[in-house]
Amino acid sequence: MILNARRVALLVATNTALAPFAIDAYLPAMPALADAVGESIHHTEMSISVFLLGFAFGQLTGGPMSDRLGRRPVLLTGLVVFLLASLMIIRVESLGELLTWRFVQALGGGACVVNSAAIVRDCFSGREAAKVMSTMAMILMLAPLVAPAVGSGLLYLADWWLIFAFLAAYAAFLLWFMGTRLPETRAADAPVASPRQVLRNYASVLRHREGMGYVLSVAATFSGMFAFITASPFLYMTHYGVSPAIYPLVFGANVVVMALSNRVNIRLLRRRTPQQNMRLGLGVQFGVAVALVALVATGLDSLVTVVPLIMLFMGMVGLITPNAIASLLEHFSHMSATATALLGCIQFTCGALAGMVVSAFEINSAWPMVLTMLLVSLAGNLALRGLVGRAALH
Repeated sequence: MILNARRVALLVATNTALAPFAIDAYLPAMPALADAVGESIHHTEMSISVFLLGFAFGQLTGGPMSDRLGRRPVLLTGLVVFLLASLMIIRVESLGELLTWRFVQALGGGACVVNSAAIVRDCFSGREAAKVMSTMAMILMLAPLVAPAVGSGLLYLADWWLIFAFLAAYAAFLLWFMGTRLPETRAADAPVASPRQVLRNYASVLRHREGMGYVLSVAATFSGMFAFITASPFLYMTHYGVSPAIYPLVFGANVVVMALSNRVNIRLLRRRTPQQNMRLGLGVQFGVAVALVALVATGLDSLVTVVPLIMLFMGMVGLITPNAIASLLEHFSHMSATATALLGCIQFTCGALAGMVVSAFEINSAWPMVLTMLLVSLAGNLALRGLVGRAALH
């Protein structure tokens, strides 16, 4: 079925926005949530990493189910799970309960989001797919821009629990929106893989040298991004003294740059390949990470010096992620949801591990964050150049 590109981008971006809202909306409320469950802010930040792990597993299982059963049933079931878990989080009284229900919430969210790239691949291919994904990503950037501001406003109106009530309401809206507006895009005559074939499909992606170059590049980028996201409530509000009301503005500045980089990506695709844009983005990220380490080492790190560099680092996500996904799916168009699921599983697992590393060290400085960002950006550059090959990058 052929659909309008803008309509596809709007539908899948609205669906994919569920994840950044679930991650970013409660960041301003992290100190209040830590008080509510009787834990330190560093331990409470672990709920971000737990969400990412559940999100990764939800994609890993949801992708093959989507290829087997269709996009709609998996997407709608995931929304129901997300909605119910969001309601349960409202009632948590301990860190254990919070982590458990955040994991369940993420399982539903992962099953939803894994369908987005597969739906785009069902309808488009090549440069057109990369352009649609960039348009989708640009719309999607509004979510992390708006989410902390929404969370800050809800925190002001009531308390942290109202943020999760809002997430439940958003999931209920998506159930109606997707249920009435999104047709089934998976071809009726598409082959259905057995569980054994699914494992073979995963293995074929893992053995594909160029494909794993794209996967690991995105995983490194996500690791750097979530190292910052996990550290940002402590770093900005506790270490640099930003208030919960101002935090969304400082955090949202990153999203503005990410949205602009997506527009730049669309223009650059007219004369450059997706792989060339990825190389540029990863190179800039490594340079920024080196500069951040230098600032902290010399004691010159402050809100004024750190924020612009973080903005530049985060902005490069718009040059890396959509191009990597489109390039990967060019090799695995026959099992797009499965390939996307493996990509999502690896990138969010790596993001969760990076967040855990940052949270594990209760150090009152930016060192855990900047060192993690430096190591993962180096790994991303090595993966792209070592696995994709020079021919594809030039």
